[in-house]
Amino acid sequence: MTKQDKIKNFDPNSVGDVNANLFGLPFTLAESETVLIPVPWEVTVSYGGGTINGPEQIFDASFQVDLYDPIVKDAWKLGIAMDDIDEGLREKSEIYRPVAEIIIDRQSNGESSSEIAEINDINKVCTEMNARVKERSLHFLKQNKTVGLIGGDHSTPLGMMQALSEHVGEFAILQIDAHADLRVAYEGFEFSHASIMYNALKINNVKKLVQVGIRDYCQAELDMITNSKGRIKTFFDRDIKQQGYQGKTWDTICKEIIAELPQNIYLSFDIDGLDPKLCPGTGTPVAGGFETDQVLYLLEQVVASGKTFIAFDLNEVGGEDEWNANVASRLLYRIANLAAYSQGKGK
Repeated sequence: MTKQDKIKNFDPNSVGDVNANLFGLPFTLAESETVLIPVPWEVTVSYGGGTINGPEQIFDASFQVDLYDPIVKDAWKLGIAMDDIDEGLREKSEIYRPVAEIIIDRQSNGESSSEIAEINDINKVCTEMNARVKERSLHFLKQNKTVGLIGGDHSTPLGMMQALSEHVGEFAILQIDAHADLRVAYEGFEFSHASIMYNALKINNVKKLVQVGIRDYCQAELDMITNSKGRIKTFFDRDIKQQGYQGKTWDTICKEIIAELPQNIYLSFDIDGLDPKLCPGTGTPVAGGFETDQVLYLLEQVVASGKTFIAFDLNEVGGEDEWNANVASRLLYRIANLAAYSQGKGK
């Protein structure tokens, strides 16, 4: 059956078929305009765990998502599919996470990270994970797919950023997050989830980092932002809220954010950028944050401005409660549609 046959026979108003791919859509990876790479990995998480199950939980929750999109007409026809979950990555994460926990515990008891040889083992397996993500990202980018990544913790998309540097060239990162993630080898781990943006800025083609919603950061991170000579622009949650109290609209702030962005944008979305009532199971929840509609309004305005989301990630979805994946799956559907639309698909 061809893709057109599948479209003709598919009822987007019916119950999601749990035997189908993501969101109950009937399309294969080859037939889908958007491909999502799941990365079940959380070796360096420093607080709550469970993000290793994020891709699987989002997949399961996706069948409850209604397929109407207010911006992209008949968006479901483009096709969205998830790549197979890499069980090898999951197994390595499960092996090395307990090792990392012991390392963190030793540091909390006064031992210096430079004295702990096992840190090298963690850095080695994280390097292997990054290489696998890069390889898989390039595989789909070369097929002209709209590519997204589902973590796992927020260390997972570095390989995709490296792939985009090779495949696309220069771009900016739009980061939605509670944390600045600019730590240098946090807890001794070169590829810590708290170091993802520090590592991203090592990529020469990442010309700018625009952070939105940041509300938990240290002095060293603030100094890095201040001394970046404009390469990092941060819209702190506190400033956004206080400006709102004084009458400044979210629409105006969104325009200011968009003005900081170039044509090509990579969206990196840590779900803890939301109010934690929406993601209580995330790895490191922080009071404050956005409603889902605020984030989606910003992304819609980015697309309306004519700029392009070249790829995206959604990370740090975890917890036992299915509510977390319920929220994430709905955001994921809209983000995937907007990214594809910004690339000229579905117009």
